[in-house]
Amino acid sequence: MDDFWPVADVLAYLAGSWHVERSVRDLASGAEGTFSGTTEFAPLPEGGLLHHESGTFVWQGVARPAERTLRFLPGSTQSRADVRFADGRPFHDLDLTSGRHTADHPCAADLYRGEFSVYDANHWRTVWRVGGPAKDLALTTDYTRAD
Repeated sequence: MDDFWPVADVLAYLAGSWHVERSVRDLASGAEGTFSGTTEFAPLPEGGLLHHESGTFVWQGVARPAERTLRFLPGSTQSRADVRFADGRPFHDLDLTSGRHTADHPCAADLYRGEFSVYDANHWRTVWRVGGPAKDLALTTDYTRAD
């Protein structure tokens, strides 16, 4: 998958339900985990989308429920979004004009670098590399539009 699919309206593209498969690798220890679940992008009353992810996270053979919530707010153009944590703190920007985007998020002394790739109307991927004194992780998430 080397070709990227340009997205003119990021919020319209993301809206709806997605199946999620994530691999998590601790590059320092070699430990691995997976997440499997769903992500719902539902309209917010004030505009934008509420992203709610839920499923099962398996880390070193131990399964547990996991979830997270983000807010995808309208950006300066329709191809852009302002991504925020549930409490409103900034997370990263997102511009899918070309179908591919890289964003950084500093977290204490660690740096999260995310790469977003859109392959077609029903498939996209994020790859987060987290590095710093506290973390050395690689997280790859594949999204497939639910029926």
